[in-house]
Amino acid sequence: MPKVIEATIGKGHYKTIVSNGRLQLPADEPVISGGTEEGFSPTELLYSALATCTCITLRMYADRKQWPLDSIKVTLSQERSSDETGGIVLEQDIELTGLLTTEQRYRLLDISKHCPVHQLLAQPIHVTNHLL
Repeated sequence: MPKVIEATIGKGHYKTIVSNGRLQLPADEPVISGGTEEGFSPTELLYSALATCTCITLRMYADRKQWPLDSIKVTLSQERSSDETGGIVLEQDIELTGLLTTEQRYRLLDISKHCPVHQLLAQPIHVTNHLL
């Protein structure tokens, strides 16, 4: 399986460097959890992947259609599911700015469900750990 992301932490609490082999960014925990808040928390990184993927997917689609979409703002929130299955409910509020028709706006809402991260999170995910 090809490596996609590598995360490295030293003895510091809990700043971690995340790399894709070309770029690096810090991740950390909030001060209240013992971190130094020098980067997004792991959960924030996951949620930002969904929000940014949604923005990029909508921008690509609107550009391809040459629609007058000026900007996109995605606000993501989460809560625990209230039904017996448990789990997490993620809600994305999508704000579209530009001279779009109602039909174009609803088409973009539909397209938002097709971003790769949305598709990944919407299916069962199995994580396997290996000790090296």
